[in-house]
Amino acid sequence: MSNVTVTTNLPEPGQLVAVRHRHFVVLDVQKSTLPAASIQTGIGTAQHVVSLSSVEDDALGEELRVVWELEPGAHAYEKVSLPEPTAFDDPARLDAFLDAVRWGAISSADDRALQSPFRSGIEIEEYQLDPVVRALRMPRVNLLVADDVGLGKTIEAGLVAQELILRHRVHSIVVVCPSSIQIQWRNQLRDKFGLEFRIVDSELMRGLRRRRGLHVNPWTHFPRLITSIDFLKRERPLRLFRETLPAEGEPAYPRRYDLLIVDEAHNISPSGRGRYARDSDRTNAIRALAPHFEHKLFLTATPHNGYPESFSALLELVDNQRFARGVQPNRLQLETVMVRRMKEELALKWDGSRRFAERKVDCLEVDYTPAERRAHEALRDYTALRLKNAASAGEAFASEFVLKLLKKRLFSSPEAFAATLAKHERSVSSAGPGKNRFSESMLRRQIEEAEEDYANDDDYEEATHAAVDAASRLFHEPNPQEKALLRELREYGREASLRPDSKARCLIDWLNQALRPNGQWNHERVLIFTEYRATQKWLHGLPR
Repeated sequence: MSNVTVTTNLPEPGQLVAVRHRHFVVLDVQKSTLPAASIQTGIGTAQHVVSLSSVEDDALGEELRVVWELEPGAHAYEKVSLPEPTAFDDPARLDAFLDAVRWGAISSADDRALQSPFRSGIEIEEYQLDPVVRALRMPRVNLLVADDVGLGKTIEAGLVAQELILRHRVHSIVVVCPSSIQIQWRNQLRDKFGLEFRIVDSELMRGLRRRRGLHVNPWTHFPRLITSIDFLKRERPLRLFRETLPAEGEPAYPRRYDLLIVDEAHNISPSGRGRYARDSDRTNAIRALAPHFEHKLFLTATPHNGYPESFSALLELVDNQRFARGVQPNRLQLETVMVRRMKEELALKWDGSRRFAERKVDCLEVDYTPAERRAHEALRDYTALRLKNAASAGEAFASEFVLKLLKKRLFSSPEAFAATLAKHERSVSSAGPGKNRFSESMLRRQIEEAEEDYANDDDYEEATHAAVDAASRLFHEPNPQEKALLRELREYGREASLRPDSKARCLIDWLNQALRPNGQWNHERVLIFTEYRATQKWLHGLPR
């Protein structure tokens, strides 16, 4: 670097410094409140905490705080000027230099020049740039990206986040998503955009408490965080988040956080009919925190659940200045904040080929056996008896939960049904007056935990069976007719689990036709999705 004077003196705000072999600009300098004589620095002077902001391309805007007197090799540049010209450069070299300066320059006032597509490791599709362009034209970003499944909403969110970071409009980011895709979000943002995020969960909280003490707040330890909506809505994480907000609880300017990204936003949409749809714990958590973010980006492939009340309430979470729950949204305002593209609507590629394979839905008709039909009838009879003989509202609520779950498991596979029925039968045998440890409120909390999104299927099964156990203990003691139906269902589940049922046999026949015509394997591949892990394991163990 020409004409630069290096000094180890204390820098000032706005000065360029080199720390840990990287270049930063000084944001703030704070002097220690302790007397210099009491600080064991070895140099007899007070210490200073220096806040720094990176100016390097691969970490632009990243902040660092150091104790200047203790930081080895730290130095400040007192004077920076252009080198003295001694000769003319080759025109081609000068042209390359000017191109590099032009391409690397970015202005907050220019919303036409995008930098994020060129600083990311992705293959850009032109339709993915629409959310970025819209975001730059908004003084405050409030967007609902409702593109079809497979169009790359995560990529679009990453482009928006990176562009706002490059323009210094965003520093702190919180991504709220289902727990099953937290790692996917972290890896994609790191590998494709160079953005490092930390996942806030129970494991992180335990580690922070061990390293930094019991009163550490996980929401302040890193500027870019990922968490799940079901973790965030819990009492302790939500309370810790509230502690980072203004004391009066009202949004203050500047906002405490910069960008909120909510994936699968339909999960936080209020449910139910009525002018004011009922808010869930997920809705309440986002409603409490969203006003403290300067920008909001909601992602979902299914923004409308069929109830206009729920949709208007979701729009209010995105932008409460344009929308209000219970009020029909204005079409022009909706087009301003909502990006919605379907696969079949996108134009063909330049060579005339389709961007995505054509989706065809085909149904396989299943002819149930008399034994299978009888099992469904027995479960229906057992359900009717339980609901008819329910002695309280709590028992009726518990009955609806358990019996609905048994129906879903029976439609999935005999193995999944048998496991849940066995848990229910063991628990209901210990039910009755004086034997129940659960209240209706405790049961509701346990059912809510079972309905959360789990990254691990075994954890989901454990939570579901715990809810079945709690609900079954609210049942009255089964009468002889109910006991007979339970025995019949238990025998069916035990026998049907040993061999393919009608649905599994139909699936296996179709797989043989599609993958092994005439007994010869072809190169086709099939993905089979099951709702329950028990069904997946059962299908895997069936004879081919």
